[in-house]
Amino acid sequence: MIYKNERFEEERALYGARDVMLEGCAFEGAADGESALKESEGVLAKDTRFALRYPLWHAVGVRLEGCEMTETCRAPLWYAESVSLENCRLRGVKAVRECRDVSLTDVDIESAELAWRSRGIRIAGGSITGEYAFFESGGIKIDRLAFGGKYSFQYTVGVEIKNSVLKTKDAFWHAKNVTVTDSVIEGEYLGWYAENIRFVRCTLRGTQPLCYAKGVVLEDCVMEAADLAFEKSEVNGNVIGRIDSVKALGAGTLVCDECGEILPENDGSFGFGTLVVRKEEQ
Repeated sequence: MIYKNERFEEERALYGARDVMLEGCAFEGAADGESALKESEGVLAKDTRFALRYPLWHAVGVRLEGCEMTETCRAPLWYAESVSLENCRLRGVKAVRECRDVSLTDVDIESAELAWRSRGIRIAGGSITGEYAFFESGGIKIDRLAFGGKYSFQYTVGVEIKNSVLKTKDAFWHAKNVTVTDSVIEGEYLGWYAENIRFVRCTLRGTQPLCYAKGVVLEDCVMEAADLAFEKSEVNGNVIGRIDSVKALGAGTLVCDECGEILPENDGSFGFGTLVVRKEEQ
């Protein structure tokens, strides 16, 4: 079924639809109906506007191209599978909850509590703002993303990020099996309690990074404004340039060009890790 330039405003307007194409349509109107495409399968929407709540719950096989989901399109994608969004703009809260196999390409998203408890998320290009994004999600692959928002990637498992800029605080808390390459992460309290988290040619900027963590690997990274770093953490790797201060490195061997201060715990212990400062060797 093909719908062109049509308007849908009633409750469950296309509930359970199969193999439909929407072009230049709008889901909005005075009837203020919810769940327009709930439990649908095989949906292709182009240049379509979604302004009503919960349009794509339990949907399977959804492709949106050049579409808009407004602020009034709350919680648009929950329990959905095999979803692709390309050149789309999303503004509704709680987008992508408990979904599987989600592809986001060149998107513009502002959504609080984005992508919770989802699996198989692929992001290529675009910008995302979300105060509490990717909570308890896994199997995430990201390339060329500009991200902003607090408390991101907490309790995630299996994350690969490259060529991206993340402006975020309390990121990657309790995260496991994370690799970040050729990226910038700016924010406070990065990666506390994380396990198996690896940074390759990254710039990490902000206070108290990577504390109480296990299996931290740094490969040719730069750390800026990084004080009280690595408290009680297991860290191995190489930092180019200066670390403002390291506090009680728990285990491993960390090499840097310069360290402003090496600080003990309150009980006077310096931890069991080894910090090698290259400037002191010269």
